[in-house]
Amino acid sequence: MTSRQRREILRRGSALAVGGVAGYALSGNAAPEASRTPFNVAPTFIPIAGGGEFPVRRIYCIGRNYAAHAREMGSDPTREPPFFFQKPTDAVQNVPPGAIVDHPYPPLTKNYHYEVELVAALKSGGRDIPIDQALVHVFGYTVGLDMTRRDLQRAMGDEKKPWEIGKSFDHSAPLGHLQPVAAVGHFAKGAIWLKVNGQTKQNADLSQMIWSVAEQISKLSEAFELAPGDIIYSGTPENVGPVVRGDVMEGHIDGLPNIQVKVV
Repeated sequence: MTSRQRREILRRGSALAVGGVAGYALSGNAAPEASRTPFNVAPTFIPIAGGGEFPVRRIYCIGRNYAAHAREMGSDPTREPPFFFQKPTDAVQNVPPGAIVDHPYPPLTKNYHYEVELVAALKSGGRDIPIDQALVHVFGYTVGLDMTRRDLQRAMGDEKKPWEIGKSFDHSAPLGHLQPVAAVGHFAKGAIWLKVNGQTKQNADLSQMIWSVAEQISKLSEAFELAPGDIIYSGTPENVGPVVRGDVMEGHIDGLPNIQVKVV
């Protein structure tokens, strides 16, 4: 089997999974014996408001997408093209509306940071997607936290090494249930904020994003073939900062249910 054939099989599998979420019938045939593995790998799903589950294929995150945050990270946003990184799918931590979910403080860090973000989930994809067609591929939105081991991220950056260890770890992507576009529309503006123990830490507007969700999808599709099941964390405003055990974080975006997690 060629690499192209393998990619096509994976693409079709993702499309079928998201089709099932949308209400399409899936085949109940068992997998051929030769394709079975000696162990079970649990797929990652995000609950959908109103019922159903969204299967996650990849998690993309854009870096420094608000000018003030870019400056606090030491960058000049006027000259920087968009850049992206990924998290593993099992970084997802589902946060039901109205609940406060325990969020484990991760190992190896002494400087654990919050970043509140708008998250877009894709129902379809492709390559070289035009900006004016990009939002057609969005299934829904939710509020997410891009949790970061800041000390590890900075240490790796100082050493000119990949800083995946600072971003891509267990439970590093808490997010709320997906709200379908049909119910909430798209998001070009609206308040985005994060509170820690009731005190506002981040407070901005989605209109301050340097690269819109449509532009992010278009840019990503130049480098990757996007597919159903991909989700995109669209960047965080300024005033990121640390949390410790016992802190309760609350993330908000106008038009979406808040999420709350407690660091334990």
